[in-house]
Amino acid sequence: MRKLVLGFAITVLLASVAAFAQDDTAMLNFQVLRDYNGKPIRNASVVMHPVQKNGKQSKGGLQIKTDGEGKASFDGAPYGKLRVQVLAPGFQTFGADYDIDKPTLEITVKMKRPAGQYSIYEEHPGDKQDEKSAPEPDSTKPQ
Repeated sequence: MRKLVLGFAITVLLASVAAFAQDDTAMLNFQVLRDYNGKPIRNASVVMHPVQKNGKQSKGGLQIKTDGEGKASFDGAPYGKLRVQVLAPGFQTFGADYDIDKPTLEITVKMKRPAGQYSIYEEHPGDKQDEKSAPEPDSTKPQ
């Protein structure tokens, strides 16, 4: 009888610890899509870093990958600020901070195609003045 009572007490204790642990962690569900057509991106890396109260990113982190439907999830994210980065080949890196303050959070990320790089060696509209509109040299100054 004593073992039965002790086993019951341990079971109740473990259940209450598990319930308490659930109160301060969240389930994060990610959906990673192409910005231009809404189709899912598979095998995108979702990297999560806790953010300290001073705004600095904590060392370490966790990386998960999206499935064929562009979905990934993580159960056990601590409440507080979380920095999320999403990386996928052929797309701009996405980054944002999220406040984790409820048991479940749905995060949809729309990835953009890379923008062209700006080069000083290429002509750009409005960058150069025509020769006609260039200011004339000041003839009153000695040369």
